[in-house]
Amino acid sequence: MDNLNFTSNIDRYVELLLKIGLNFQEGQRLFVRAPIDARVLVEKIVEMAYDLGAYDVYVKWSDEKVTRQRLKKAPEEALKEVYSWEIDAAKDMLDKKAAFLSITGGDPDILKDVPTERISIATKAINNAMKEVSRRVMSNEVSWCVIANPTEAWAKKVFPGDNKALDKLWEYILKASRVEGIDDPIKEWYQHIEKLQNVTEFLNKMQFDYLHYEGPGTDLTVGLPEEHLWISGAQTNKDGIVFVPNIPTEEVFTAPHRDLINGVVKNSKPLVYAGNVIDNFELEFKDGKVVRFKAEKGEKILKTILETDEGASYLGEVALVPVNSPIYKMNTVFYNTLFDENAASHFAFGRAYPTCLKNSERFSEEELRKRGLNISITHVDFMIGNENMRVTGYKDDAPTVIMENGLWVI
Repeated sequence: MDNLNFTSNIDRYVELLLKIGLNFQEGQRLFVRAPIDARVLVEKIVEMAYDLGAYDVYVKWSDEKVTRQRLKKAPEEALKEVYSWEIDAAKDMLDKKAAFLSITGGDPDILKDVPTERISIATKAINNAMKEVSRRVMSNEVSWCVIANPTEAWAKKVFPGDNKALDKLWEYILKASRVEGIDDPIKEWYQHIEKLQNVTEFLNKMQFDYLHYEGPGTDLTVGLPEEHLWISGAQTNKDGIVFVPNIPTEEVFTAPHRDLINGVVKNSKPLVYAGNVIDNFELEFKDGKVVRFKAEKGEKILKTILETDEGASYLGEVALVPVNSPIYKMNTVFYNTLFDENAASHFAFGRAYPTCLKNSERFSEEELRKRGLNISITHVDFMIGNENMRVTGYKDDAPTVIMENGLWVI
């Protein structure tokens, strides 16, 4: 990728995430969570945000190598602590209706030598501390978006042995984000969102009672709550502003009924969690709960996820993604959930998005639970879609095939 073209594409990428991802408004605050490796990208984001009329931009930096040292060497009691000012900062930004931008893209192997028990302690602590913040963000109180910044370590993991791995990963990210090779990315995204919304409208009109997944190693029925809502790539915050939470995004998703999931499912792509890879795993569900699991790689980490809290062994999201998406066509494992989940249909352990239920803003957490939505402090996506998957929706026992060989047929 020549420097001039690369710089132009990065500028268009930043414009895309601000105008489409966050739909950033003049006079608004921007809260950015970013790794220090993303400094150059963040500087461009900050500059353009102010050009768009930002009131203020606050960047919370992180360093995965510093985090690794803390997880390895700090006293166990310290791993259980989360400073109140960190929580207060996020709540203050929510109260001020800031847009939230999170940047991902670290070394997938950074924590591979850290004991899983210590990772679990720290993860539970931060998830519990940020429970209220997560609930408010997942309820779309404000606009939020997750994007990626590639690093050398990540690139070498995806393209081992390639001396231009970082350039190649940037190229793939820009293609997946519908920037590279596109004359007008903003226009392209409006068209893409419209296509996803058409699928969403059909699924919401059908109001299926349950879905049946069939594929290699998978035979699973997934019940859906009454008055569930399918949501596409574009969502609306409480002030009526349309935004796109993930760039890239290829999914339409809803919340399953917590207690109405039965059968077995096998993953189709690796799950990277806390710097560890989990792969070739199988889950058996009974009345919504994982009652048996095994994994050829990362089984101990999978167990840690499922034991995060009571709701972690239930599902909170069901998402459909066709195998003709740009990401799937790349035939690449990114070792990053933002990209791997948008390459294939997937589920998520843990908390359901309240917005997947009609009039959810009227309900307390306990009322959401009674209507079938899962409650948890965690939310972890894992991929199950492939070219051999069939998904059938049932309404009053009448079947409608939604996907055949991993492709839409509706």
